[in-house]
Amino acid sequence: MRIPQISLFVENKPGHLVRPCKVLADADVNIVTLSLADATRFGILRLIVDDPGRARQALEADGWAVAVTEVLAIEVSDRPGGLAELLKIFEDADIGIEYMYAFTCRMGNSAVLVFRFSDIDAAISALTRNGINPVTPINLYSRVE
Repeated sequence: MRIPQISLFVENKPGHLVRPCKVLADADVNIVTLSLADATRFGILRLIVDDPGRARQALEADGWAVAVTEVLAIEVSDRPGGLAELLKIFEDADIGIEYMYAFTCRMGNSAVLVFRFSDIDAAISALTRNGINPVTPINLYSRVE
């Protein structure tokens, strides 16, 4: 299942991560997981939150330019070779991975990774052909409650 991810450009200076986190806290939005990619002057803060609509509204009201993209959360066997096996599915289907990051909790014996694909429909199709279902938003959000 597709999961909405919020992305923000954050100035790469000490203390600049506090503001968006405080905005979300004040809006009673829980951050489920996040990734921060840095560059010289700005970083990209990617967030999966429990209420993307409220998060977007609160951040935009505070002056942030918010982008919402769709990602997949996929369970990966947490053992040597588990990730390589999953990545082989995308390689065989010629599907590009734009980025990925780890989720902050496990689901049973599996790790959970968040993926952004060049073609999300093709990725879902490749996973389905291999008997893998992406984690649903409900299952993902319930892991943190």
